[in-house]
This record gives sequence, structure tokens and C-alpha cells, in this order.
Amino acid sequence: MTGPPPTGPPRPGLPRPDRCAVMGVLNVTPDSFSDGGRYADLDAALAHGRQMWADGADLIDVGGESTRPGADRVDAGEEIRRVLPAIRGLAGEGVLVSVDTMRAAVAAAAIAAGAAVVNDVSGGLADPDMAKVVAEAGVPWILMHWRGHSRDMQRLATYDDVVADVKRELLRCVDDAVAAGVSTDRIVIDPGLGFAKTAEHSWLLLASLPELVATGLPVLIAASRKSFLGVLLAEPGGPPRPVREREDGTVATTVLAALAGVWGVRVHEVRRNLDAIRVIREATASEHRRAVRPEERSERGAEQ
Repeated sequence: MTGPPPTGPPRPGLPRPDRCAVMGVLNVTPDSFSDGGRYADLDAALAHGRQMWADGADLIDVGGESTRPGADRVDAGEEIRRVLPAIRGLAGEGVLVSVDTMRAAVAAAAIAAGAAVVNDVSGGLADPDMAKVVAEAGVPWILMHWRGHSRDMQRLATYDDVVADVKRELLRCVDDAVAAGVSTDRIVIDPGLGFAKTAEHSWLLLASLPELVATGLPVLIAASRKSFLGVLLAEPGGPPRPVREREDGTVATTVLAALAGVWGVRVHEVRRNLDAIRVIREATASEHRRAVRPEERSERGAEQ
């Protein structure tokens, strides 16, 4: 492993607001599927990160390598060059930042620059040194279900039972992380919608979110603008809905996630998704208040 070791004061733990958490996506890449090139310039990246934070994001997820299907990898040095200025700038302003990487060297450099969470789309499988970096830093680690790099992942989308298989493989990654010294209360699992998954696989996982939540581990859902939404929303016989026109579909998946009790969602547009979460929270709270009132009334009557 190369790169600086984790330094500095203890990092904050996983954000746990009184609702589904919102992670804002900040890709400082030229080739990400949704916003590649828009925030490769540092000033643009910082401005967008600040805006998502002002809009209510609980965490800003900075990524320097595209993981869209078919994407080529960049080397660790280039990935570090891309992410560090944005992480350092935002963290220096008090923004809670995560780094989206599957490389231990990048994670170590990012933590030293102020990243508080590691979001690893490989679930710790791509780099055997990642667990050591995370354990020593004591930061939360998001483990996504993964079966291979972007060039190969879609041919690996074969399952006997996608929900059972994904859960089993994720829990194996959790066991490996704990064995390496990572605290269980710092682990989040992500089923990896669209990663080595067909559209049908992603829909089945979304329909089975309560089963993942029942593991007792925080669950992250990252459906924002993904291709399975574009296929669903296409006009009859037409091409997939363009990426920027999938936001209503994204909000709908956020509603499903919030109702299922997931820890958080990873989205490109913070405000609209957070609005939906707040509505779900208020409706759920109102339902609870209505359910307890008859009992409270009977208790008061008994006292009188």
C-alpha cells in the first residue's frame, strides 16, 4: 500500500439524522455516467458540494474514478489528484465528506485530507489493504455488493436468487471487515443496484429492502439516475430516458427506501429527494401519533 497514513483528530461517526440520511454525489471525473466533466474543475466542484450541503445533504460523496459499466480505470495517483483538493476544501469548511474509492491508497490520502467516511463500491474486495486503512482510521465503511470491475461486471450478473445471494455475499464482506478490526457499528451495506445486476435484479432488490434492513446493519441505496430507471421510463419502442430526465424516478426509489427504513440514499439532486424523505417522516410520525391517542385517552379516563 502507498500513500500517507491516516492522521489528525478522531473522525466523526456515521451521520444518523432522525430520518433517512441523504448522501450527495460529487463526481470530480471527466467520464461519470450522469455528470462526468461538470465538476472536474475545482471551483465548480467546491461550489456544487457547498450547494448540496446547503440543501441539506448529510454527507458529500467525492469520487474520482467512474464505475459506470465499461469504464476504464485510472491509476491511484490520478484518482488522488482528482479527489484531494475537493475533499480538503469542503472538509476545511466543516462539510462532512466521504470518499468514493476502492483503493486503500486513495482512502488513506482522503482520510488524511479530511474525509470522514469511506464508500467502497467493491465491498473491500478490490484492495486487500483497504480494511487495514479503515480499521486504523476508525471511520465508517460503506460496503457495496460487487463482483468485478466495470469492464467485466455485467457478464457476472448471474444469480440463483438475487436477494439471497447479494445478502449472503454482503454479509461475508462484513465478516471479513470485522475480522480485520473494523467495528460493526461503523459498517454500512449497499446492495449495489446496477453493479453486476440486470434491471430485473435491481427491481427485485428494491422490492426486498426490508430483508436487507432486517440484517440490523445500516443500508445505503444508490439508485439515482441509473439505467434501470431509464429503461423503465422510456417511451414505447424508444431509447432509455436520458440521464437528466430520471429524477422523478429517482425520488420514487428514495420514497421506497425511506419507507423500508434504510439508513440513507445516495443521490445527485439533494433537495427533491430530501423533500420526499421529510414528507415520509412526517406522515409516518402522524400515523404513530394517531395510533397512540386512543390509548392515551383511555389512560386519562381511568385516572379520572
